[in-house]
Amino acid sequence: MFTTVIASIFVFGVLIFVHELGHFMTAKWVGMRVDEFALGFGKKLISFRRGETLYSLRMIPLGGFNKIAGMDPDEEQDERSFGAKPIWARILVIVAGSAMNFLLPVLLFLIVFLSAGIDNVSDQPIIGNIFADKPAARAGLMTGDRIVSVNNEKIDSWRQFVTLVQNSGQKPLSIQFERSGTTSQAEVVPEFDNKANRGIIGVMPQIDNYRPGFFESVKLSVVQTYTVTAAMITGLLQMVTGQVAAEVAGPIGVAQMAGEVAQLGFIPLLQFAAFLSLNLGLLNLLPVPVLDGGHVVALMLEGVRGKSLSRDKMQFLQMIGFALLLLLTLVATFKDIAKLKLF
Repeated sequence: MFTTVIASIFVFGVLIFVHELGHFMTAKWVGMRVDEFALGFGKKLISFRRGETLYSLRMIPLGGFNKIAGMDPDEEQDERSFGAKPIWARILVIVAGSAMNFLLPVLLFLIVFLSAGIDNVSDQPIIGNIFADKPAARAGLMTGDRIVSVNNEKIDSWRQFVTLVQNSGQKPLSIQFERSGTTSQAEVVPEFDNKANRGIIGVMPQIDNYRPGFFESVKLSVVQTYTVTAAMITGLLQMVTGQVAAEVAGPIGVAQMAGEVAQLGFIPLLQFAAFLSLNLGLLNLLPVPVLDGGHVVALMLEGVRGKSLSRDKMQFLQMIGFALLLLLTLVATFKDIAKLKLF
């Protein structure tokens, strides 16, 4: 439970801080006045003022916000207010949050590649891991054994070995292997996996770890971010068109996943944060009122019409968007609670 809480605070805190930092830096750059930049919500714990901006740390360490002058139409407006700036500047400020959520994974993947390297599955016919109480373990095979032949057929690759085992069903296999320079023989009777419809003996391939240099790691981080983003967009389109079932997780589900991943180590947690950051960036760009994407659509309409939507229309659209998001959150939270099997 403690690990889940700490992991959730870390993941949500970093993601939302980076998102709000994007809005903050861009607002400053285009000349808007930012009255407050806050980490967390609720009661102020620590605060200090630097220039015109109040920086604060608040009690609830999940999220944060920017108070940009003029975002609320009821506020007093001046030349540095949000609404006084040109449309391109306002759109830039709005999309900067999601842009930071796309840049953060590049940094996180870079840290992963530089610190942990890249694990590649070797095609050498060498046993990398072996499962207890499975046919291979019972027959005496061990991690590090090199498979020489199966039923007198010479083995040159792990893929060839796996294919022979899977196609054998439950027929006995005479496996010749090499261990510490000595060749030995083992008789293995595979188990049959009815779901996969294939034979298994309980072994995994050898994993080779590759450590790329800095510049190669940067390139790999960009490619990884692009690949994951493209896969997420494809999955989102498939859910919208009904090609695949819609799977959503609410705050409880995400927190639970964060806790489970954190138990595997800090590197897996960084990878999880990268995936979640991309997800947050994409969702925020959806053209739904209340989300950043909805604000961008409203600003584009203002550019086409030459005037902004009336306050009543904006409030009505935002109420619809808020209701949709609330409904989605409630459904996802209900599913999260159901998965916990508390009842």
